[in-house]
Amino acid sequence: MISGPGVAEIKQLRQTLGEQLVRTPMLRCAALEDLLGADTRVFGKLEFLQRTGTFKARGALATLHGLNEDQRAAGVTAVSAGNHAVATAFAAQAVGASAKIVMLAAANPVRIELCRSFGATLVLVDNVHEAFEVAERIEEDEGRFLVHPFEGPLIAAGTGMVGLEICEQCDQFDAVIVPIGGGGLLGGIANAIKQLRPDCELIGVEPQGADSMHRSFAAGEPRSIDKVRTIADSLGAPFTMPYSFGLCRQNVDDLVLVDDLQLRRAMGCLFRAMKIAVEPACAASTAALLGPLRERLRGKTVVLLFCGSNIDWATFEAQAIFENSDAA
Repeated sequence: MISGPGVAEIKQLRQTLGEQLVRTPMLRCAALEDLLGADTRVFGKLEFLQRTGTFKARGALATLHGLNEDQRAAGVTAVSAGNHAVATAFAAQAVGASAKIVMLAAANPVRIELCRSFGATLVLVDNVHEAFEVAERIEEDEGRFLVHPFEGPLIAAGTGMVGLEICEQCDQFDAVIVPIGGGGLLGGIANAIKQLRPDCELIGVEPQGADSMHRSFAAGEPRSIDKVRTIADSLGAPFTMPYSFGLCRQNVDDLVLVDDLQLRRAMGCLFRAMKIAVEPACAASTAALLGPLRERLRGKTVVLLFCGSNIDWATFEAQAIFENSDAA
């Protein structure tokens, strides 16, 4: 049994971090409701309006604030397809530490430039497995603290703040749909919400080309994939790990899969319906509601987690599919 952060601990972290983070808005997604019909109510938690453009700033700041003076002086490292890299660079700058971060060379240029704008030194590599190996060498050789993208109690407390805010901002809801990378976001949100709204259904959504949590649930223990095969690179964790997997296993009611076509259609739908241009990972919750969860959640009140969006227009235009009918 994994012991997740309690509500009091999550509230204390929020007080500690103060104005270094923002309380992201929750809004009624009327245009999506029009598409779904049958009295389905949809709310969106807009984490792409968080500092650095994604929820990742929450866990990174929580981790950096937990370091002692010697650890901060030695600096930090991280490994990421982009969003966690940006968040770690931001958090390091906020606490006065240096950051040396390993990123995929194919990461979106917007994320690379954002990371550099916060003063981080970048090491670019070709694939995610190599990225973790390089980051671990930096940790060992330079004594830098490795800020994990999704594993550990501090990450869960940071992402738990999202769950706390959802419960404070929405009086009643039946289900929350959360995208899955390594499971740190879903694990933290589910842990917090289940303490406050135990009857709410927590549903995770993965891309078919990065289904490590599905494999882990099936096996009953953390599992890995050999290669990430999806345009949703922000959800491309190559494996799960014990703590975040344990939180998900204890608190998550179901997992669903979406394919890249559904993600691309959801990106186009969100632009048409809500006038927002989001990265594929951010569209995953919408793709799940318009696709595999459409009938199951008909007539219910659903919260969609919009996890973040650091994407340039050229990439968005190339990936999004715009259709007359926005059913996935």
